[in-house]
Order: sequence, then C-alpha cells, then structure tokens
Amino acid sequence: MNTRSLALAALIALSLAACSKKEEAPAPAPVVDAAKEAAAKAEEAAKQAAEAAKNAAGAAKEAGKDAVDATKEAGKEAVDATKEAAKDAVAAAKEAGKEAVSATADATKEAADKAKAAVGK
Repeated sequence: MNTRSLALAALIALSLAACSKKEEAPAPAPVVDAAKEAAAKAEEAAKQAAEAAKNAAGAAKEAGKDAVDATKEAGKEAVDATKEAAKDAVAAAKEAGKEAVSATADATKEAADKAKAAVGK
C-alpha cells in the first residue's frame, strides 16, 4: 500500500504542477493582423469617400449657383428682347397708323374731288 500511496502522491504532484504551469499566449495569427490591416484600409477608404462626397456636394452647390445665375441672365435677356420687340411693334403700329391716316386722307380727297366733279357736270 505504500507504493500505491507514493504513486498516487506523485500523480497528484504532477497534476498540480501541470495545472499551475503558466503558458505563453500564442502569437497573434496572421488572420488577426490581416483583419486589423483591412479595418484600417476600410477606415481610410471611408474617410476618402466622405471627402469625395463633400467635394461633390460643393461642386453641386457651385453648379446650382451657376445655373441660377445663368437663368437670371437668360431672364434678363428675354426681358430685354421682349422690350425691344415691343418697341419695334409700337413703332411699326405707329407707322401703319400714319400710313392708314394718309391713305384715308388721300381717299377722302379723291372722293371729294369726284364729288365736286360730279356736281359740276
């Protein structure tokens, strides 16, 4: 029984020694490093995308301003052209009115001359 007790005590001592042994943690796997690197790249890409979106928004804002300015300018030009066309139409109407008055006067004079001639016969 002594041998058994000694063997049992040795087994317990070995078990305790094995359980209390500190093992170093395994080195990080390449997968973890690759994941960290991919996360860093993704973060950088997100920053670049945000910057590009900001730049695009600025460009869109500028394009909108340019479009508003162009629309205002086109509106002013249309108003100016309409005013000019109205002036031309008024001038043409005045001229047509003068011609109509002149033609009416001529026709009236001719009719009066014919009436005098008819009365004088």
